[in-house]
Amino acid sequence: MKFGYCPVDTAAGALLAHSLKAGDLRLQKGCELTASDIAALKLAGVREVSVARPDAGDIGEDQAALRVAQAIAQEGLRCAAPVHGRVNLIAELDGVLRVDAPGVIALNQVDEAVTLATLPDYAHVREGTLTATAKMIPYFIPEDVVATAEKASGLMSVKPFRALRWGLVLTRVQGMKDSLLSKAEEATRQRVERLNGQLEQVKICDHREADLMRALREMQADHAPDVFLILTGSATSDRADVAPAGLTQAGGQVTRFGMPVDPGNLLFLGDFKGKPVIGLPGCARALALNGADWVMERVAAGIELTDADFAAMGPGGLLKDTPERGAPRRVRKT
Repeated sequence: MKFGYCPVDTAAGALLAHSLKAGDLRLQKGCELTASDIAALKLAGVREVSVARPDAGDIGEDQAALRVAQAIAQEGLRCAAPVHGRVNLIAELDGVLRVDAPGVIALNQVDEAVTLATLPDYAHVREGTLTATAKMIPYFIPEDVVATAEKASGLMSVKPFRALRWGLVLTRVQGMKDSLLSKAEEATRQRVERLNGQLEQVKICDHREADLMRALREMQADHAPDVFLILTGSATSDRADVAPAGLTQAGGQVTRFGMPVDPGNLLFLGDFKGKPVIGLPGCARALALNGADWVMERVAAGIELTDADFAAMGPGGLLKDTPERGAPRRVRKT
């Protein structure tokens, strides 16, 4: 690309590099200068302008951005119309955004002319959410650069939330107020509905292993939900605690206990009758973001969770503190 100042008389057909104001004349950067523009510029006393012109084999910024964006996007994403060398990728449905982070890094190393910025991998997105923007830096980009960037295909997709049926077991400890149970149920219902699911059954039992075991078996017999949720009246502190032990006695198993996300450390994941079981941490009684949201979103989108996936949640896993927490991280001096 050729870039720089030239006499107005020779600028026809070039792209104006910078917005220009001269008297009543207003020209936006990136516009192609026409013969009438040249006449107006001369009439306004402008003698030279800063312009951009393509070299042989260059393509325009809009076309380049669209080609790169179309190569990147997979299911659940659409490309908006290019504007000033930028194409936005928009979510077409509610779900979990998947981003090939190493692929994005590699794409951004192809050439400084090509850039891609995205939301984080596993971001919760809604229909219409801006998920990424492909921006070409100069007005013209060599064809071979664009062709190389296009090879980084299929870097992004949206895994849709499935219309699952969820069941919730709440345990009650001695002296527990009914309002706390109601609050927990309502917060869980809102979480489930945000994931395109329905909370079909809620069972309340005493905080004992045998009672929890019976509640799970009865729920399976009556409704057979797609996902089981357990929220106990007292925090789960060990694999041998009431909730994991009750699940095991019912014939299920615990596959993971604890996660490197705060708030939300004391979550457990398991299986019962081939269906996922999520032991919710106490912070799930409130709607503030916590580790349970990350796990529920992936389960709703049909994304497998392994120990490696949990480990990867650590970077960025320290979430915003909230006044609702009973034991905030920072201890105030008295």
